[in-house]
Amino acid sequence: DWPGGRSWRLDSTYIVIEQSPDMLVKPHNRKRPGLNHLAFHAGDHDRVDALTAAAADHGWALMFANKHPHAGDPQTYAAYLSNTDGYQVELTANNP
Repeated sequence: DWPGGRSWRLDSTYIVIEQSPDMLVKPHNRKRPGLNHLAFHAGDHDRVDALTAAAADHGWALMFANKHPHAGDPQTYAAYLSNTDGYQVELTANNP
């Protein structure tokens, strides 16, 4: 973590989300041009549920709670999470 950014690493894979100091509109809004969300295959249903349950401890909140875990569509099992900076991630289960 650093002011305006954060990174996550797993083995040789890493992701960095960073707010530019030259950002014209604050805070980030997923509905404006630019990044809407990142989607990840997160494992099976149980793993998506475990990650969703732990999300609040890491600064993420469940979106679309009234449609969870089928907010994307009825055949998709996923959690949509957002953080206080307005970024969104989608954690999708890989089994039907």
